[in-house]
Amino acid sequence: MKALIETIVQPLVDYPEEVQVTVEETDEKIRYHLTVNENDVGKVIGKNGRIAKAIRTVVHAASSDINKKIFVDIM
Repeated sequence: MKALIETIVQPLVDYPEEVQVTVEETDEKIRYHLTVNENDVGKVIGKNGRIAKAIRTVVHAASSDINKKIFVDIM
């Protein structure tokens, strides 16, 4: 899943080498922390959060066989 998020985000940003995804997993949830350059945050979030919502939708769909809640945080 980490690689999927990186693959989606890197073409969107000006500084793809600064894209980092960290994973925090507990018994009931998995949280992905996406960190990008401060100049690229707007590009990842998009107008009215549309790109961020699309990223979350794709990640949720790809992890539908996992019985845990999935969260993607953009920092």
